[in-house]
Amino acid sequence: MARGPQPPSAYVSGYPPVSSPPRQPTVRNQPVPVPAAVNPGVPVDFAAWGFDNATAQFGMQLGQNAVTAGQSYVQQKMGGLIPLHAVKHHFKVSNSYVVKKIGLVLFPWRHKPWSRKTYRTENGQAEWLPPRDDINSPDLYIPLMALVTYVLLAALYSGLDSRFHPEILGSAASKAFAVVILDLAFIYLGCYFLNIQGQSQLLDLLAYDGYKFVGVIATLVVGLLNFGRTAYFLVFGYCFLAAFLFLLRTLRSVVLPDASATASPVSSSQRSKRITFLFLIAASQLLYMGSLVRV
Repeated sequence: MARGPQPPSAYVSGYPPVSSPPRQPTVRNQPVPVPAAVNPGVPVDFAAWGFDNATAQFGMQLGQNAVTAGQSYVQQKMGGLIPLHAVKHHFKVSNSYVVKKIGLVLFPWRHKPWSRKTYRTENGQAEWLPPRDDINSPDLYIPLMALVTYVLLAALYSGLDSRFHPEILGSAASKAFAVVILDLAFIYLGCYFLNIQGQSQLLDLLAYDGYKFVGVIATLVVGLLNFGRTAYFLVFGYCFLAAFLFLLRTLRSVVLPDASATASPVSSSQRSKRITFLFLIAASQLLYMGSLVRV
C-alpha cells in the first residue's frame, strides 16, 4: 500500500538543548532615593548617604572646630596689624566716587579743600567718612584695580612685541609690588627718624602710594596707541607732575599734622626737615613711575 510523503523528522543532536536565561523585568521611571536637604539646626541622616552616623557627625564637628579655630587665629594675628573693619572702610566706594577720584588724581591743580571729613559715631568718637562720602578719603579699590590693569597692559605690550610668555604676568606683578614696598618703606623710615607721629594708618599710606598707577596706565595707553615718542614723554611728564602735586597735598596732613593732633610742638628746624622730606616723597615718584612704564 503506497504511502504519501512523510514530513521530515526533526534533527536530533547528541548535545543537550541550550536554553536562554530568563529575562529580567525592566524597571522604568523608578525614583532614586535622595537624602533630604540639609537645614541648619536639623540633624542630618548620614545613613542615607551611605555613611555611619556617629563617624560622620564626629568628622563634621571636627571640621567646624577647625574652621572656627582658623578664623580666630587669622583675626587674632592680622586683626592687630590690619583690622578688618579698616579694610572694609577703604573699599566703600561708588561709581561716581571712582570717576571723580581718578579725575582728581590726574587733574589736582584746582581742587579745594584737601582736608578729610569726619562724623560722630554713636559713642561720640570722631571717625573718617568712607570714600564714597568724601572724595578726599583714600581708598584701596582704585589702587588695586590700577595695579591689575598695569599687569595686563604689561602683558599686552609684550604680546604686541612677540615676546609674551606666562612669566611676564608674574614679573610685572613683582615689579609693581616691589615699587609699592620700597615707597612705603621710605615713608615709614622718614617718619620714624623725623619723629612724625600721626593718626594715619598703613592702609591710608598704601592707598596714597597706589594712586601712582593711574598715571602709569595713562602713559602706557598713549604708548599703546602709537601717538609718538613726543606725546608719550609729554603724557608721562604731566602724570608725574600731577602725582607730585597730589602727594604734596594729601601727605601734608601726615608729615605736617595740625598742632592739636600732636603731643609736642614742632620746632622750626623740625618743620623744615619735614617739608624737605615731603618734597622727597613726591619727587621720588619720578623714579618709581619711570621704572613702571618700562614694560
